[in-house]
Amino acid sequence: MIAMSQGRLPDRRPLSVIDIGSNSIRLVIYEGIARSPTILFNEKMLAGLGRGIVSTGKLDPEAVTRAVSEFGRFRALSEQAGSEQLYVIATAAAREAENGMDFIHRAEEILGTEIRVLSGREEAHYSALGVISGFHPANGIAGDLGGGSLELVDVNGTTIGEGITLPLGGLRLQDQSKNSLIAAQKFAREQVARAKLLSAGENRPFYAVGGTWRNLARLHMSATNYPLNVMHHYEMGIETSANFLRQVARGEVDKVAGIDHVSRSRRTLLPYGAIVLNEIIAAMKPSKIVISSLGVREGFLYSLLSPEEQRADPLISASEELALLRARSVTHARELADWTGSTFSAFGIEETEDEVRYRRAACLLADIGWRAHPDYRGTQSLNIIAHAFFIGVDHPGRIFIALTNLYRHEGVFDETVASDLKTLAPPRYVERARLLGAMMRVAYLLSASMPGVIPRLRWERRDGNTLALVIPYSHRALDGERPAGRLAQLARVSGKELKLVVGE
Repeated sequence: MIAMSQGRLPDRRPLSVIDIGSNSIRLVIYEGIARSPTILFNEKMLAGLGRGIVSTGKLDPEAVTRAVSEFGRFRALSEQAGSEQLYVIATAAAREAENGMDFIHRAEEILGTEIRVLSGREEAHYSALGVISGFHPANGIAGDLGGGSLELVDVNGTTIGEGITLPLGGLRLQDQSKNSLIAAQKFAREQVARAKLLSAGENRPFYAVGGTWRNLARLHMSATNYPLNVMHHYEMGIETSANFLRQVARGEVDKVAGIDHVSRSRRTLLPYGAIVLNEIIAAMKPSKIVISSLGVREGFLYSLLSPEEQRADPLISASEELALLRARSVTHARELADWTGSTFSAFGIEETEDEVRYRRAACLLADIGWRAHPDYRGTQSLNIIAHAFFIGVDHPGRIFIALTNLYRHEGVFDETVASDLKTLAPPRYVERARLLGAMMRVAYLLSASMPGVIPRLRWERRDGNTLALVIPYSHRALDGERPAGRLAQLARVSGKELKLVVGE
């Protein structure tokens, strides 16, 4: 009998998605359909199906042979992982090539399932859904740069607006220009001028989707010594990235610091990605470039959710799941989230909508490091949270959540901890993380990390400006020196007059 690991959620049924693109083909096996999907297995091949399609009108024959030979492996991997459903989608190259449907029929025979060849409109739609699913909320222009095409679409909350498909995929642009970057820039400028919807994006974010732009962002991270190696929601300032993008667009890729972090197979398309991005910036005048790790595949997966599931907060959903898998008690984590909210209110501290979300996520994740050695729980929690595949949170918010849990374990007065990561969060977030960590340190000593006590702790105003944390009389034995000391720390951090009392 095969024992199922407890690191898996028991109510999930694996499913697989194969995405046949113009440049890459990828198999992704997900733990199940969820608001914040978790990947069980991920494999890609850079087939280059769309290479030469401009001149020949056909899929590259060598790429077809390589792809077909791998489909049997992809199907076997999907079955080995226990996937109950295999979805296959194909994009620009397959729908435009003369021999595209012949290739699709061969692939269907091997994979044993129907392949959905997306129209340009459908590709833009699912790409937009991917962005909608990954940001809270999305409000800008989403651009998905593949090997064969560029899909641009306006997104605002859950509303998908006007969209257009342009022949500006990296492989196609390289082909069209006959490897001339000057010709590529001219063609890109002509095509981007057709996208009238970009004018509505002025001073709004541009969400960059696709492997070429992700690798461009990875190179920018290396060149600027960015301290957090997380791609989703990485932001590139328009002015601060201008020289970098111009350098790459000139083909001077090998001169950029950190180029070794980009695979050689991806480097040749970076100048074309930079050229297209520069033309979009010139036409749109966005507020910033935001990298999305979610695109057509994730948008397709999002479309399979019920309307209620789609409305769920992806950050909170993922935090709940991690607490369920790794905390001593997910109920205790939820109680902590509620109690810290009432404590902020008692202290007269206002929170924005995002600050409420981030505080709740920090509480749900506050105990995920409990199995580590006490000396390393804070560092382990920091690293897990800072680098986890969370969506619906920007990098400053991610650092706030990570710092909170570092402070919760290691104390709130060490100014040297995580100094590099602190630079990514505004001072308000750093101080909020310290304050929330101090609250957690009080609550954990009074609850032994188990549910039932925290909801019974309440704040009462005593003797003018003093706030008393009241322990119910039935739990009076929990009072002592250590909780009183922790409350004194919270008083120092918050600037409030606090005392611990036992109720009558």
